Amino acid sequence: MKILEKAIVATNQQNWTLVNQCLQQLPLEKKGATSPSLNEPELQQILNLAVKVLVESDFQERWEVAKLFPKLGERAIAPLIEILEDEDADLELRWYAARILGEFQHPQVVTALVELLQNAEDEDLAEMAAAALANLGSFAIDALTPLLAEEDTRFLAVQALTHIRRVETIAPLLSVVDDPQVSIRAAVIEAISSFHDFRIPPVLVKALNDLAARVRKEAIIGLSLRPDLRDELDLVNRIKPLLWDFNGEVCQQAAIALGRLGTDDAAEALFQVLKSPATPLPLQITVVRALGWMETLDAVDYLQQGLTFTSVAACQEIVSVLGRLSEPSLRPKAAKILIDFLNSGQEAVREMGVKQALAIALGQLGDGRAQKVLIEMLAEEDTGVRLHAIAALKQFPEAYPQLQQLATDEQLVPALKEGVAIALAEWQGAEDGSR
Repeated sequence: MKILEKAIVATNQQNWTLVNQCLQQLPLEKKGATSPSLNEPELQQILNLAVKVLVESDFQERWEVAKLFPKLGERAIAPLIEILEDEDADLELRWYAARILGEFQHPQVVTALVELLQNAEDEDLAEMAAAALANLGSFAIDALTPLLAEEDTRFLAVQALTHIRRVETIAPLLSVVDDPQVSIRAAVIEAISSFHDFRIPPVLVKALNDLAARVRKEAIIGLSLRPDLRDELDLVNRIKPLLWDFNGEVCQQAAIALGRLGTDDAAEALFQVLKSPATPLPLQITVVRALGWMETLDAVDYLQQGLTFTSVAACQEIVSVLGRLSEPSLRPKAAKILIDFLNSGQEAVREMGVKQALAIALGQLGDGRAQKVLIEMLAEEDTGVRLHAIAALKQFPEAYPQLQQLATDEQLVPALKEGVAIALAEWQGAEDGSR
C-alpha cells in the first residue's frame, strides 16, 4: 500500500507530521473492527508506526496519533501498557498512554490503570488514570467489584472506585463501608458523600460515631454538604458534640460544618467553644471564621464578645472576619464594633498586626464613622499601620479634601501632621502614576 510505504519513509526521516497524515488516511474502522483492505501484518506495522509517533513526537502530534489507537483494537493494549508502566518514560508520554487506554474496555486495562493510580507520584498522571477509569464507566466498576471480596485487593479496588464517581459505585462501596481497615472506611465515606442518594445520609450519621477520627471527619464533611437535610436529620445536634472531640481536626471540621448549617443554635454552640479556656488557637480561629460565614445578628454579637477575652491572634481574626461581612444590615454594626474596639484601650489593640487589620476592615466596610479614627491612625509611629490607614481612607471620597484641610492646621500634633503629609504625598503619587 503506497500510503503505508510513504509513512515508513517519513518515519525514517523522523517527519512525524507526515507520518501522522499518512496514518490518518489509512482505511481503519472504528473501535478496531477489521478492515477488509488491511491484513494482520499491515495492522501490526501501522501499530508500530503509531507507537513510534507517540514515543518520539511532540504534544500536538501525540494528540493526533492518539485518535488512531482505538481503531487498532486490542492489539494496541500491550504496547500502551508497556509505556504506562515504564517509570523512565517521560510523564507526558505516560499521560497519553493512560488517556488512550481509557478507550479500551479490557480487564488488563483496568488493572494497569488501578496500579498506576496507586503508585503514580505525579499528580497529573494519577488524575489521568482516574479519568481513564471513569471513562470506562460500568465496565471498570464491574471489573473492580469482585476485588472487594479479597482482603489483599480490597483497598486498591476501593481507591479506584472512589475516583470513578458514578452512581453505580454506591452499592459496591457501601458493601465495605464497615470494613475493619480505617483507610477503607474513610475513603468510602469521602466518596459516597458526593452523591445525593437516599442510602447515604444514614451511613454518614452512623459514621459520626466511628472510632477512627479520619472517618468521623469525613462524615462531618459529607453531612455539611447536605443543608437540605439539616432539620430532617437534626444535623446541628448531631454535630455539636464533635466540637469537643479528642481529635483537633474533627473539632475544626465540626466548627466548619456548623458554620455552614448556620442556625442560631449552631452559633451558640460555636460560642461556647470560643469561650472555653481549653480551646487551642487553631480551633479558635476556625470557630471565628465559622461564625463569620453565618452572617447573622447572633453570630456578630458572639464575635463582638470574643474581642474581650480571646487571644491577640483570635482578636485579629475576628477583626478581619467582621471586615468581610457582606450582609448590608450587619455592616454598620460591624463598623461600630471595630471602632469601639479600637478605642477600648485593650491590650490587643496595641499590637501592630491588630491595628493594621482594623484599618483594612474599616476600609472594607466603608462606614463614614470610620474616617475619623482612620485619620487618627495616621499618627501611629509604625509605618505599616500608617500605610494601611492610608489605603483604607482611599475608600472614602471625602477623605482627601479633609486631609488637605488638616494639612493647613497649625494646631495638629507633630505625629499626625507628619502622617497627613505622608498620606497626601502617597495619594498624589498614586494619582500621578495612574495617569
